[in-house]
Amino acid sequence: MEIRLYYQMLRRGWWIILLTALVALTVALAATFLATPEYQAVARFIVTPNSVLPDRPDITLQSLSILDNQTVMTTYTEVMVSNRIYNDTLATLQLQPEDLKNYTYTSVVETNSSVLVLTVTGPNPQMAAKLANTIGDQTINFTRRLNQVYNVDYLDTAVPPTLPSSPQPLLNVSLAISLGLLVGIILAIVSDQLRLPLETFRQGLKLDSDTGVFNSKYFLRTVEEELANKPNEVMTVGIIELNALQDLLDTFPIAGLQKALQKVTESLRKELRGNDIIGRWNDVSFIVMLPNTTGMAAHRIFERIFQALSQPFDLDQFGRVENLDSYIGGAEHGDSITAQQLIAKANRALAQARRDNDTHVFVMNKKSPLWTE
Repeated sequence: MEIRLYYQMLRRGWWIILLTALVALTVALAATFLATPEYQAVARFIVTPNSVLPDRPDITLQSLSILDNQTVMTTYTEVMVSNRIYNDTLATLQLQPEDLKNYTYTSVVETNSSVLVLTVTGPNPQMAAKLANTIGDQTINFTRRLNQVYNVDYLDTAVPPTLPSSPQPLLNVSLAISLGLLVGIILAIVSDQLRLPLETFRQGLKLDSDTGVFNSKYFLRTVEEELANKPNEVMTVGIIELNALQDLLDTFPIAGLQKALQKVTESLRKELRGNDIIGRWNDVSFIVMLPNTTGMAAHRIFERIFQALSQPFDLDQFGRVENLDSYIGGAEHGDSITAQQLIAKANRALAQARRDNDTHVFVMNKKSPLWTE
């Protein structure tokens, strides 16, 4: 279930994932083409015991023991990157420190070996190789003057690299797309989770909290939009007044009143069609919009609603309501009147329904005598 839920989140947020991946790809490509290429030149050295002291074989054996403990190897890596060697290298190449400000170098010991690896990185491949070999020469000369127990020699001299070590377009693009997809997935999930509370808030702005139908403000806006989009199509609006609700408001607890309102809402939805709109007009009234419905057809629908609302309502532990004492007044849209004018005519029809106690339902259109009053 969890996997399916996240899958649905990702489907809804596919455009976020795609957009994030494209942004990451664009940034990676821009950085790749704008970056200055860096080249790495690598020189490798081997440290061995000196065999030129035949009269002191104990020194050679001792040096082998020390070499095996890597103590000497660590010392030589520090010598290779020391200021002493760096300054000797500058003097040999007749360079100033500013000439090498874009170059870096590191020295490490290969694991479980007596091999030193010197790496020089910089924008010029020839200079990077030349710098690596010169540092190596200076290290060899210095260590030979320092003692005669160990030898440092080239295993591999540095050669100018042909390909830059950075940027690497394929690697950068792959990493950017992967990172973009990961960030996009996270954003899609977060966005979907934030959207749900936002939609709940938006629903709260247009729905009546007790019944779940549109509140009066949003219902009026819906009628206005319907008239603006379909000014020439027939439509009927009806106001359903439930006088018994006033007694419930005064005597019932909140939970009982909500139960009664829910029963009314269920009855309305049962009698209305799928495209009909229901709203809570005030404390004791509901209002409905019937698109593509003439006044005559609406009258028949309102009659069914009246009969349904005349039936007793069982409110469980809150008791029983025998009759909601309902009246329904409706008005068919005509003469290009506004939404407010249409609802005003429905109110006038409701007043007429109250006067006519025999039917309790009255619907007017532009042919009705009350239309122009």
